[in-house]
Amino acid sequence: MRRLFDDELAELDADFTEMGMLVSEVVQQAVDAFMNRDAVAAQKLIDHDHEINQREIALEQKTFEMIALYQPVTTDLREIVTILKAVSELERAADHARNVAHSAIKFGSKQKIPVLEQLIGEMSQITTQMIREVLAAYVNKDDHAARELAEVDRKLDQLNHQIRADSYQQMRMDPAFETGASIYLNVAQDLSRIGDYVTNVCEWIVYRKSGQIVELNPANSDSPN
Repeated sequence: MRRLFDDELAELDADFTEMGMLVSEVVQQAVDAFMNRDAVAAQKLIDHDHEINQREIALEQKTFEMIALYQPVTTDLREIVTILKAVSELERAADHARNVAHSAIKFGSKQKIPVLEQLIGEMSQITTQMIREVLAAYVNKDDHAARELAEVDRKLDQLNHQIRADSYQQMRMDPAFETGASIYLNVAQDLSRIGDYVTNVCEWIVYRKSGQIVELNPANSDSPN
């Protein structure tokens, strides 16, 4: 029985990591589509969004089955619960990546604002790096790296606030920029939320290692989804 459980747990872990890699690719493709205003790439990403949803459902079902069948305890249970919780966070991050793709299409040929492009570009780099690093922390069971990564999320929050301030300033200077500004604001918010969900995954990595439920970035607890 133990060997069967270990085999299934290893398979579950591999499936979760594979989904994480897919989400990482989706986030990267979404930010690239927006920065390049590539409507074709953005639409392709949107069309395949259901694939991540299907993976989430399959993983959740598998975790429930394993808990019911094997009734795991201590570290084994924490391993399964971590995947159950973290897979939901990754799926939500992918939803916001899809939103970024929609924004790439909506922006169309509207005038780009250099200062906002630079800030969005910086947020994009941080967000995609966070996704890659949280997967590495999960694979390596590195709760220390997870804690450090959560601190990076604060930088995203700062950039989000800066984009908001600069967008409002641009609208005051040119009321015609209002539609474009709203898109910049939405993209910044989506990137910030992806960072929040990565931080949530970090919290579950800490839980898997220590059994402690922690809140690594309290500022995010009241943020809207």
